Amino acid sequence: DALLEAGGDAEKAVEVLKCRGLAIAEKKGERIASEGVIDAYIHHNRKLGALIELNCETDFVAHTDQFRQLAYDLAMQVAATSPQFITDEEMPAESELDPKVVCLLQQPFIKEPDRTVGEIIADTIARVGENIKVRRFARFEPGC
Repeated sequence: DALLEAGGDAEKAVEVLKCRGLAIAEKKGERIASEGVIDAYIHHNRKLGALIELNCETDFVAHTDQFRQLAYDLAMQVAATSPQFITDEEMPAESELDPKVVCLLQQPFIKEPDRTVGEIIADTIARVGENIKVRRFARFEPGC
């Protein structure tokens, strides 16, 4: 379908699919996400860890491997990058901090640096058909 829409051009078809995924994510963005999981990442040296609460709409999606992998990957992202906010909307208006550094959803995804965390979440929303929200996170490091 996307390949036909792109006139047989594979690269254009990928762009069509990305646009469709973002449109699906935007439509689902207003739906209540009150189910979900809390996941953790503990670094191999046991001196760094993170917790994340990731919400979705139904318990069914919360139990899927895809959703749980996303939660784990986001906990690892928090441990590795130390974000201070979920989105730039949470930042103080007078802040001079770079949202691409301090806002989780604007950060480059550590497993795919050419994409943002927000884009990874939007892709998962398109695949599972439900809204997904990061509710909160915490990062732990001894002595900090």
